[in-house]
Amino acid sequence: MKDLIIDKTYSTPSVNFDVKTGILKIEGRSIPENPSVFYDPLSAWINEYFQTISNPSTRLDIKLDYINSGSSKSILSMLKLIKTFCDSGKDCQVNWHFEEDDESIRDLGKHFKSVLKMSFNLVEVY
Repeated sequence: MKDLIIDKTYSTPSVNFDVKTGILKIEGRSIPENPSVFYDPLSAWINEYFQTISNPSTRLDIKLDYINSGSSKSILSMLKLIKTFCDSGKDCQVNWHFEEDDESIRDLGKHFKSVLKMSFNLVEVY
């Protein structure tokens, strides 16, 4: 299985999913017109990763500075997929990064944490 690397654009975040380290990073702005076109391949990669790779642990770092509502739904679906693997015994953790004065991103992270009930850390960036 190959790493997944996507450069950021004006409307989509950068993606760096590293098979060897088990560190998956999503960073930037997420405002695509059709979020499923962007996030469905990420979810497919994650599904294959958990089914074929046996890393001792997996960490997803999400550092988004803006998210539209469609992206929010797609990200939640992706996180729910990760949760199914965590619930089946895989060691995984999500770090949701937000700027200290960005209440909307922080609150979205809090919402995801309450819905998912998994290892989900809110990380304030100063």
